[in-house]
Formats: sequence, structure tokens, C-alpha cells
Amino acid sequence: MHAYRTHTCGELRKNHEGQDVRLSGWISRIRDHGGVLFIDLRDRYGVTQCVVEENSPLLASVEKWRNESVITIDGKVMARTAETVNAKMPTGEIEITIGKATLQSAADVIPFQVAEDDGAGEDIRLRYRYLDLRREKMQKNITLRNGVIRTLRESMYAQGFQEFQTPILTASSPEGARDYLVPSRLHPGKFYALPQAPQQFKQLLMVSGFDRYFQIAPCFRDEDGRADRLAEFYQLDMEMSFVTQEDIFATMEPVIRSLFEKFNDFTGQSHKVEWLPHLRYDDAMLKYGSDKPDLRNPLEICDVTEVFARDDVEFKAFKGTIEKGGVVRAIRAPKVADQPRSFFDKLNAWAQGEGAPGLGYILFEAGEGKGPIAKFVPEAAQGKLKEIAGLEDGDAIFFICNREAQAAKFAGAARDAICNALPEGHSVSREKGVFKFCWIVDFPMYEFDEKAQKIDFSHNPFSMPQGGMDDLENKDPQEIYAYQYDCVCNGFELCSGAIRNHKPEIMEKAFALAGYSKDVLEAKFGGMLSAFNFGAPPHGGCAFGIDRMVMLLADEPNLREVYAFVMNGQYEDQMMSAPSDISEEQLRDLHIRLNLPKAKVEAA
Repeated sequence: MHAYRTHTCGELRKNHEGQDVRLSGWISRIRDHGGVLFIDLRDRYGVTQCVVEENSPLLASVEKWRNESVITIDGKVMARTAETVNAKMPTGEIEITIGKATLQSAADVIPFQVAEDDGAGEDIRLRYRYLDLRREKMQKNITLRNGVIRTLRESMYAQGFQEFQTPILTASSPEGARDYLVPSRLHPGKFYALPQAPQQFKQLLMVSGFDRYFQIAPCFRDEDGRADRLAEFYQLDMEMSFVTQEDIFATMEPVIRSLFEKFNDFTGQSHKVEWLPHLRYDDAMLKYGSDKPDLRNPLEICDVTEVFARDDVEFKAFKGTIEKGGVVRAIRAPKVADQPRSFFDKLNAWAQGEGAPGLGYILFEAGEGKGPIAKFVPEAAQGKLKEIAGLEDGDAIFFICNREAQAAKFAGAARDAICNALPEGHSVSREKGVFKFCWIVDFPMYEFDEKAQKIDFSHNPFSMPQGGMDDLENKDPQEIYAYQYDCVCNGFELCSGAIRNHKPEIMEKAFALAGYSKDVLEAKFGGMLSAFNFGAPPHGGCAFGIDRMVMLLADEPNLREVYAFVMNGQYEDQMMSAPSDISEEQLRDLHIRLNLPKAKVEAA
């Protein structure tokens, strides 16, 4: 017999009745039923009920063992009686009568329950992550993650892609987020950067002639933490040569569709997988107020600036903003006349909580507009509102007025808030049981950075402008569009990509418009720029965030629920005590002297 087990704790069934077996695992629970001990023995495969019978010589020692201790038991498989069968457990028709039990490793008193959710906070869960990972939900999520990565890898191989591993220590580059920097001991005063993405390397592989690249790539970005963003994350990174934007879509849609169809019922609820028509960036911002809209929400935003700009409309709060170049966005909420006043009050309070004066609206009943703004909008203007927004009796329309970018962002948030406030079963409730995918296309190449007061790249600096050099030389930078695209699903950006700028002269001009001189371009991207002078094929690619896809499939609100080992929201690893101080000797080796903030020095 094997030293530790003949079967796993999820393997035994009624057809094993009478067999002598050996199991090893963790004590999930011990229950004393009048001198008979029941042990739920757990491993990653399942749970088996084991019994120490009354008057067994094992009772005295086993009853002292704590939950989460590791044990090995020898015993006989017995069928449970009809009244004790547990239909909720795969092993629920049998139990093991223990003849021998060995304590392999005793557990201290555990800081939180593993066998059930006792509401332990994130801090203690992350400090004892190895215990947290024993919980059934976490085991399932990590197993899902493993299945997702394996499925993606198999799908890419099936389409003729080759897998590569690109460097982790590389050069710092301006790619939209802060780099994590690593000092060089051998080159004093110089630093490596951890890659925000393998962008340049995968493009260089295309120049090298490999044609179809993919990688399950680790990426690092020194950004503030939030529920759907971590400092370290993984993505399915891919690149192809001699392709158009549509070729990328046609290649990746089947990969992602088949993945979500394979795991669509992980949460116990089956989900449809829908891929909607492409959506232009400008249209997404106008209709949904977001470049990653949740398309399960049926509400849409429209522009009603012309209504409030009319001479017969006297709403000064909006008119003053419009005269300064602002816009008015509106959201139709169908059939809400039967909602209590508290429905509107809660939305107004929500808007105030977001820093706005409120959320004004007009409610239409019996052909007449009512509400706090209605008296400022005469009948003819109300008629125009109905025409633009498709309003009917029983509908309300909510308004947001601000500069265009701010109005779009707030309208997008209001669209979700209104949908969330509607009662279950309402005609425009958020759709359930579906993953709705869409490619957002035609991103602006540049945007105006208000903080820096300059033009900068709005997305990926390595993208090809849609009009090539002609657009760069003859158009206002803010009117130039790029072959850039995102894939969104249920309100999350899952993927970002582009057709690349593979011509050195166009790249030089594109960076110049964003304020980067040729010297800077060569210093930061000299390797890739040089390679393009030796024959670069047209190429493009994208990267799908593995963590966000697993999060969606598992219906988890936080990426930390689908990773094995993670940091908290302040990017501290409480289990491993990182980041940590280093010794003076280490600092000397790296030729570094600390210049800490005053508060840090005083705390020390």
C-alpha cells in the first residue's frame, strides 16, 4: 500500500464498499456525536467523511487533534444508511471506518475558519494566504485560472502560434504608466525596468520573421491599486505579421468565444456568449459615456445641447456652461412614472455624493413634463426633447451638463446608477446570464493633456495612424484616428491592441507631435527603430488580460480572489513582509543612498 494514500478524498464511491483504503489530507471538521467522532477529511479533490467508532482506542488521541492538522488514516469503506446519505457530496454515499490514524503535522489554533466563510477581513486573509487558499471557493477559482490558461495556450498552438518568453529585465519606456525600476549593481547609477508589456520585443519578433507570436506574459505597472488592477498581472499577449485590424479580430474572437463557452457555467448559472458589432470610440463615449461600456445595460445617452441652447429655454445653470463650450447629455429612463419619489431622490443623492450639484430630470405624464427642471423648458422645447430621446408617457429623462469629456464620464456613471436603481424585473433591467463582447475601434491617436498642457498619445504610442504620414502632416493631432482597438465585456476592458507603426519616418513624426524629439525616440526605442530600417513587415496584435477574464468567469468583484498570492490595495505583501528595508551593505553594492520623505524618517 502507498505510504500516504490509495485514493484521494474526492474519489471513493459506493462501488468501493468493503475495500481497505488509505487517505491523507487536512481535518476540515471534527464532530463528536456522543462518543463517536466524525472527521471530514479534505484534500484538493474533495471531502470524505471518516468515523472513529465508540470505544475505539484511537478516540483519546484523535479528539485532541485540531482542525487543519494533516493526518493519514487507514480504514474500510462502508455504505451509509439511507437516512445518512449526503446527496450534496460526491462521496456522500460512503464513509470510512478508521482503524488507524497518524498525525502527520499538527495545526495551531487557526486565525479564521477554513471550512466555512466566517467573514474574515482581507488583511488577515492575505497574511495567512496559504490558509485562505485551502478554502473551497479559492481552490475552485485557482483551478479555474489554471484551466483558462491551459485552454488559451492550446487554442493559440492550434492556430499556428509559437510561444516565446521575453526578458523581464529591460529598458524603461514611456508607455502610459510608471515603471518598476531595478538598480544595476554592475552599472552604477543605471536601472532596468520591469516590463509594462512585452511590446517592443514582440514587434522585434515580427521583424525577425516569426510571424505568429504568443506569450502568457507577466507585466508590471506601478499604478495605484483598485479592484480590477494589480501591480503584477498576466496577459495573453499575441502579435501577427501581414495582417489588418479585421484579421486580428477574426483570429482572436474564436479563441475568446470558445474559452467563455467552455467555462460559462462555472458559477452554476449558464451564460450566453454574444459578440456585438464593432463600436467606434466616439460613439461609445456619446451613447454610453465610457470606452468600456457594460452593454447588458440597455440605457443609452443622447446629446440634447440644442434643446437647452434654445432662446425659449431659460435654465441658466445649463446655458452658462453651454456658452463656454459645454454640452448637455441626457439619459432616458423608460416607464418610471410608477416609481416612488424616493427613486428620484436616491439618484439625486448619488449624484451629490459624486461631487455634482444633483441629477436634474423631467418626468412625462399625460403629455406633460414634470419635475425640478420642467418649468424652465417650455412645451415646444419639451417636444424637441421627446423627438431626440424617443420619450413616451411614463418616461423620465435625466440631464448632465459640463464640458464634453467630463459630461461623458459622468453620464456614463449616471447611466449605470439609473439602471442599478431600477427594480428587479423592470423592462430595462441589466441583462443577466450573458457575456456581451464588443470591439471598440477608431481610438483617437492623440489627446490634450490638461495637466501638462500638451498633446500626448491617448493610447498606444506604437500605433499606425489611419491616414499614415498624410494625416500626421495635414490634420489637427486631435482629429487623427489610429488603428487601435479594445475588446470589452460587461463593463471591463479585457484587451487592448493595435496595428503597429512599422515605418521609421512615420514613427518619428508621430512622436514629434507628442513632443518627443528624435534624440528621445532613439534613446528610448533605438533598438526597435534600428530594426525597422532593415525591413519590417506590417504587423499588429493585442493582449487579453487573463486575470480579468478569470474574474468575470468566476463572478468575483476583485482580482485578488483569482490569484494565488497577491498584495493588498497598498501593494504590501503581508505574508512575505514586502516591500521591506534592505541593509546598508546592499545599498552600497547598488551605489544607492536613500533620501526618504520626512514623515518616513520621523517614523523610523
